[in-house]
Amino acid sequence: MTDLHGRFRNIIAPVIEFAYKTEIVEGKGSWVTDTHGKRYLDFACGIATSNMGHRPDSVLAAAQAQLNKLWHAGGAFLYEPIVTAAEKIVEITPDGIDKVLFMNSGAEAVEASVKLARKVSGRQGIITFRGGFHGRTMGSVTYTTSKAKYRQGYHPLLPSTFVTPFPHPFGWGMTQEEANDYALRELEFKFEFEVTPEEIAAFLVEPMQGEGGYYPASHAFIHELRSIADTHGILLIVDEVQTGFGRTGDWFTSQVYDLRPDILVMGKAIANGLPLSAVGASAEVFDAWPSGSHGTTFGGNPVSCAASAANVDAIREILPGVQHLSDHAFSRWNEIKEEHHIVGDVRGLGLMIGIELVTEGNEPDTEAFTSIGGYAHEAGMFILRCGPSGNVIRFIPPLNVSQDDLDTGIDILHDAIRAYEAR
Repeated sequence: MTDLHGRFRNIIAPVIEFAYKTEIVEGKGSWVTDTHGKRYLDFACGIATSNMGHRPDSVLAAAQAQLNKLWHAGGAFLYEPIVTAAEKIVEITPDGIDKVLFMNSGAEAVEASVKLARKVSGRQGIITFRGGFHGRTMGSVTYTTSKAKYRQGYHPLLPSTFVTPFPHPFGWGMTQEEANDYALRELEFKFEFEVTPEEIAAFLVEPMQGEGGYYPASHAFIHELRSIADTHGILLIVDEVQTGFGRTGDWFTSQVYDLRPDILVMGKAIANGLPLSAVGASAEVFDAWPSGSHGTTFGGNPVSCAASAANVDAIREILPGVQHLSDHAFSRWNEIKEEHHIVGDVRGLGLMIGIELVTEGNEPDTEAFTSIGGYAHEAGMFILRCGPSGNVIRFIPPLNVSQDDLDTGIDILHDAIRAYEAR
């Protein structure tokens, strides 16, 4: 360890923290290298952001070429990359998305989506789903309920926000159908006792919850939500910041479910790590948003847009292989689950897989992740946790990971699980 950590502590606000203290100097593909030359499998992927791994050749070349032309415009004039990136993204989005608005981060895109919904609907209420993560800015943290600590100390939050359960069958000890019924019944009670549907501008939902524990919605639940929205004239905002750009086996999880969002929120992997996010909607919805009602200085930066356009092309080439890798990973993880009681649940879609670690009494085992994550790090691998108790392994390798590297990562974690159970 160098003096970098001391310098960091002296100069950077302590609210920012890292999962590991390792200093990384270089990354390529699925691997990163520290200051001592040790290589690590990076299955953190910048929180499902580096979907094409580190420094993919075509994306790097596009960003470098744009750096040599134009860095920034700030809304003063038009430039080609913003249009090309938008055209390529609209090509791959679910049916009904005709236009996009570029922003900087997922949280900012969430806030823009809510402003859009409120403006065009003439309503103010927003319904979000318990366990969802939508960002940490003052507005987006209002909609985030994956952990109470993210909201602690920031009240009062935005008014006219209502929270209702998202189905968590394993956590609730229910079947998927039972969990769906419970969540939908609670939504009915929300309308009966707290707010009328005519006051709700939008549902804001992750089709697969990320920070909340890697819980995918079922087809039945998400389509019933679509039906309820249609019945009451409520816009359906689908937050695909973490699930988008191939992570769950198709371009977007909405396409996995054959779901039509009214508003689609995108970020993270949109430019494979360069800062960019987007809101997508129909021409009808966007055209009802008056010019000047929203804006951005850095959103749609030329370099980020050039990288995004190249990134879409790169993902298109490898996307057909993601499901094969997913099937292989799920097969191996389900075998491990049968062998070890500590693995209580394996769930997810594509290469967004949650492995829930539990005690013998089936309670969340936070200590298990700490031990397993530490073991994996020593063995040369980065992983991240999620879930309100921090006991769920996020298994999110790059989408272009080789099967050998995929198996190496699973082997390391399997060894870590054995070591924890044998302690």
